[in-house]
Amino acid sequence: MVKAAYIHIPFCHHICHYCDFNKVFMKNQPVDLYIEKLIDEMKLRLSDSQEKFTTIFVGGGTPTALSAAQLEQLCSGIKAVLPFSDSVEYTFEANPGDLSKDKIDVLLRYGVNRLSFGVQSFTDELLKRIGRNHRSEDVYRSIREAREAGFSNISIDLIYSLPTQTLDDFEDTIDKALELNLPHYSGYSLIVEPKTVFYNLLRKGKLPLPGEETEARMYEMLMDKMKSAGYGQYEISNFAKPGFESKHNIVYWDNSEYFGFGAGAHGYVDGVRYSNIGPVGKYMEPIGRKEYPTLSANEVAENEKMEEEMFLGLRKTEGVSLSRFEKRYNKNLLELFSGSVEEMKAKGLLQVHGDYIRLTHKGRFLGNEVFQSFLGVI
Repeated sequence: MVKAAYIHIPFCHHICHYCDFNKVFMKNQPVDLYIEKLIDEMKLRLSDSQEKFTTIFVGGGTPTALSAAQLEQLCSGIKAVLPFSDSVEYTFEANPGDLSKDKIDVLLRYGVNRLSFGVQSFTDELLKRIGRNHRSEDVYRSIREAREAGFSNISIDLIYSLPTQTLDDFEDTIDKALELNLPHYSGYSLIVEPKTVFYNLLRKGKLPLPGEETEARMYEMLMDKMKSAGYGQYEISNFAKPGFESKHNIVYWDNSEYFGFGAGAHGYVDGVRYSNIGPVGKYMEPIGRKEYPTLSANEVAENEKMEEEMFLGLRKTEGVSLSRFEKRYNKNLLELFSGSVEEMKAKGLLQVHGDYIRLTHKGRFLGNEVFQSFLGVI
């Protein structure tokens, strides 16, 4: 039974230069109506026998771009429709500077117990260059106010390999992030996606990226500093103090099922991966007719499930459990993928350790090569 939900809020006051998520400028958008239809979609998709949710993640877009009254509308709807377990991890993505005290109060009142801030960098000049509308002082204020209100489970996202970013810049950002002594950090290398400002600049030769060698050194430094500070690297890009690993993201990496609610959201339910219609107006239309706002739905074949198990599970530091794989699919992983496993082991990118197959340290830098080796082989 599905016990996880992702909820998408597509509205932003400002669009960042690297962002390719489903998002729209908030001005003149039917935000209140969208929230109403979003709640209606939840009612449509849930059955009477729905088990209690152990993880709920509200992302975007910028969920905290909503006003306090709109957040109240959203949170009260979620609380009324989704059954929460006693130990639910309930996360809201937040933009530093957007999260006023009255919004924090709303989130706490409705049981939100984890915040994930999109910080990206502590270098103000870089923040400006990548199109962020917050500055480092906003980060400090937002985290201080969240802590004072009662939030203890707080995570921040960092991005490296940004245009003109140096190794010293990133080291300064990591050090300032660690000084906050938060329980969870995520660090991602910049990926230049189509239909973004950065993609257009790259095509014109006007995006001065640090290069692969510097990017690898930044990643190495991130891993070293997190380890030295007592954070466990439980996934390629994620670091946590013991017990503060993101339950929600582990649902994805374990290849478990989850609901996706909202415009452009993706879900995986009853063996079917689906995506919702992206444009806000078109998303709302079928819900008004009590129909699913589905854009596409594909039943995942057994061989695809096994491939997904590998390229998702190998993101985790512990890797993929051989016994869990056999129990789930009645197949021996090492025999099924023998060619891929042996090739990646020979390159020093994979290792088998006890019940687990996992990336080596070298393999973390070349994860995509490893993941691709498991596609289309069965």
